[in-house]
Amino acid sequence: MNQVDISFPVIQMSQPLGDFFIGTIGAKELVSIAYSDVRRIEGEQRDFEKYLGIQRPLDKARVNKIKQYLYSPDASFPTGIVLAVDQNCAEYDQSGVMTLKAYKADFDEDSIPMDKIAKVLDGQHRIGAFINENKEFDQVLYNQIGTFQFNVVIFVGLDVDEQANIFATVNLAQTKVNKSLVYDLEGLSKTRSPFRTCHQIAVALDSADDRSPLFERIKRLGVKTKGRDTSEPLTQAGFVESLIKLISPDPFADRTLYMKGKVPRRLDQLELKKYPFRNLFINEQDNDIAIIIFNYFKSVQEVWPIAWNSKDQEGNILPRSNAFKALMRFLKIVYLQLVGDEIGRIPTIEEFRVVFSNLSVADGDFTSGNFKPGSGGESAFFKLLMGQLTIQDLKS
Repeated sequence: MNQVDISFPVIQMSQPLGDFFIGTIGAKELVSIAYSDVRRIEGEQRDFEKYLGIQRPLDKARVNKIKQYLYSPDASFPTGIVLAVDQNCAEYDQSGVMTLKAYKADFDEDSIPMDKIAKVLDGQHRIGAFINENKEFDQVLYNQIGTFQFNVVIFVGLDVDEQANIFATVNLAQTKVNKSLVYDLEGLSKTRSPFRTCHQIAVALDSADDRSPLFERIKRLGVKTKGRDTSEPLTQAGFVESLIKLISPDPFADRTLYMKGKVPRRLDQLELKKYPFRNLFINEQDNDIAIIIFNYFKSVQEVWPIAWNSKDQEGNILPRSNAFKALMRFLKIVYLQLVGDEIGRIPTIEEFRVVFSNLSVADGDFTSGNFKPGSGGESAFFKLLMGQLTIQDLKS
């Protein structure tokens, strides 16, 4: 095991909790001192986790997403990794340099090797992205992305209750960013991506004019839009996440390709059965995708005008999120049936309307009594659209 000391510049900060340090450290060095903490097996807890009565093992899926993100040209971790270091392992001199080193105690059980110097209070998944399948530093990733440095916040000599307090503050008490806001920010991006396209289609259908079946129905930022009197039963996040499944198997990889000046490959007919709007997106025919969505939901509006237009009616599920998700799942099936081998063609409102007209469902059937709230209601509505259930089945 490498026992070489690690030195790097830091700034000393003072706050009510006490002094701590902010510095910059290379990815390889950070992995080497936080290694044991990050790779701990499921079921093994850190001291402050035992103190709090929680357990937060590594989420491998989350680590893999971060690893994938690191390959993109704009990869960045602007927020600091928060570390707790034993006072026996840290030295700070007044020139602004901190040195971290292993600690050799009189009894081996009290010694601290280099790979156990840093307890990670926040950032274990970001560090974990630099560890490969063999549980070693991912040199292949590092060689491809080049120099990568972390900004770190280091607390020296914290008691377990202080570690627990910091962990709870940065991990448990923070407010998550609204997904709809994240997708809305895609509108500011200059790089083409499935996220940006879906955002633009959502905006167009929501704000163009009242001929759109989705006019003023989408909460752009996940909360009620200022100045609108009527309810908005859908969120932009729900719209984007439903539509993107028809466009891309990996929207993050697509975004990275476009940032590198490349274009994703077109799909063949068989592959298009999974992602029918894929080639329209690659050909930059975003308007065609928007028209397909417009025609599809316009047909829903024409077949069930009372239920669709009664956005504020209590218990009416048709305009709401679960029905929308079911309709978007059904869209792929209906679209492929209508276009056959002409994937990319725009079906008319009438073509879509015939499909819905064949269903024995009346405006008054879209009640919460027939379609329960949550995923159960979505599943029931989808089965109804597929002909696997009837309204009578749901009422019985």
